Amino acid sequence: MNEGHSKSSGNRISAGVDFTTLVLSFASVALINMGRSPDPVSGKSIRDLAVAEQNIDILELLRQKTRGNLSVEEEETLNQVLCELRCAFTEVEREGS
Repeated sequence: MNEGHSKSSGNRISAGVDFTTLVLSFASVALINMGRSPDPVSGKSIRDLAVAEQNIDILELLRQKTRGNLSVEEEETLNQVLCELRCAFTEVEREGS
């Protein structure tokens, strides 16, 4: 096994996960559930605003709990992602009204 890689289930090898990858993962789930990105498995559009909102809330919780412990780049990424997700969520809510 190469250094910097961890073994996951089965024989699959995956790269290490960093904070930015974690943030982008939650953001992707939020966007998929807002119908802004297709579901990667089915290719279909999903609209589950409760799940989208929950993922935005998780990112906000991460922001609060990691305050003062992130690099400048990580903090900027998290703040930018949260801003974009909140704007997208507001737009999706308005479209549904």
